[in-house]
Amino acid sequence: MGLAAARAIAPTLSVIARDPAREASALEALACGCGRFTPRLALAPPAALLLEIGGCLRLFGGLDTLLDAVQTDIAAQGYRAQAAVAPTPQGALWLAQAAAGGGVPRCADAAGLAAALDALPLAPLDLPPAAKELLAGFGVRRLGAARRLPQASLAKRIGAAEVLALARAYGEVPDPRRDFVFPERFAQGIELPAPVDNTAALLFAARRLTAALAGWLAARQAGIQSCRLRLEHRDLPPTGIELRFAAITRDGARLERVLRERLERLALVAPVESLHLEVAAVETLPGASAALFDTAGGGAAGMAALVERLRARLGEDFVHGLAGVADHRPECATQHVAQGGAVAVEAAGPRPFWLLPEPEPIGERGGRPWRNGPLRLLAGPERIESGWWDGGESTGDARRDYFVALTPDARWAWVFRELRAPGGWFLHGWFA
Repeated sequence: MGLAAARAIAPTLSVIARDPAREASALEALACGCGRFTPRLALAPPAALLLEIGGCLRLFGGLDTLLDAVQTDIAAQGYRAQAAVAPTPQGALWLAQAAAGGGVPRCADAAGLAAALDALPLAPLDLPPAAKELLAGFGVRRLGAARRLPQASLAKRIGAAEVLALARAYGEVPDPRRDFVFPERFAQGIELPAPVDNTAALLFAARRLTAALAGWLAARQAGIQSCRLRLEHRDLPPTGIELRFAAITRDGARLERVLRERLERLALVAPVESLHLEVAAVETLPGASAALFDTAGGGAAGMAALVERLRARLGEDFVHGLAGVADHRPECATQHVAQGGAVAVEAAGPRPFWLLPEPEPIGERGGRPWRNGPLRLLAGPERIESGWWDGGESTGDARRDYFVALTPDARWAWVFRELRAPGGWFLHGWFA
């Protein structure tokens, strides 16, 4: 209805101008997100997506499962969608428009499609208003009645394009659609309707970006190990958040989980007006075969998720991996590397997993080490003499005899006897 008539009915009506550019951006973001369900989809502006799902039904376990997944994903991004399933794109579009919250129409074959389309009223369909008025003047209220009219004469009255759309809906002529082309580089943003000063609201908005990123990566058969979220403020420089992952991933749940951990610990310097998510580099990540039977534990994926959560909570500098260094001295034989770096440590003898920050002096009785009781030496000695070039102090010149020892409380310890004056015994680590 017209605006004046609407205000007469509802004087307190709030009118919001449409923004075609933002609508198009939102539709493209949804298309990217749906890339994890099918690589073939088309845009039907201003507010519809057409997904070709015939080739991926078995992958998702059937139509019901796939529909639930698509609708759940769209709802999680804050949108409400009306779905319909049909053998033709135009038929599915019209069935969805006419349903308007009345369930999900499904047509498996051409006969069922024709019957469903014949019963549709013309009013909710995206036909031009002039064409609807002309058909109403003929006494036509439903699509089936319009289809039974002579098509040549009908084309002269309502337009050839409308008659062609009718034929395409029923599958009488081909309905070619231009496939949505996923962008080569992912960089999307969201303008918030109002400045936001709490991270919970930011997470709700950012979920749209992570869902779009997950679908974009799935369509490209790629993954990422890092991405960057930028929070724009009005009068201050933007706030950047680097999201890093322990392993290459395109799992939307992992993207959202790491983002949540980072946002929950972020102190906003000012209200946020827009969000921007960018990916600098992607890496090839083909799909993996699922296991035939359920297995306990999450394997490498579970460990990667744990590392990501620890890194988000504790900070990047507190979660790292270990790599070997060509040095015999235990204090210098490893170095910190980014998590996921290869661990390659070769040694002549056994090495404990837990090395103390500094060797702990322990007692000696009768020439044997003593710590809350006598230590039983199980293996050794392993002599280490190295580092004289480093100055002969601290971790420089090391001259020691190492032993594997058993403590009175049955713990396996790594101890050494200092060969330099004044000598003595020291505890250097614990075996797991």
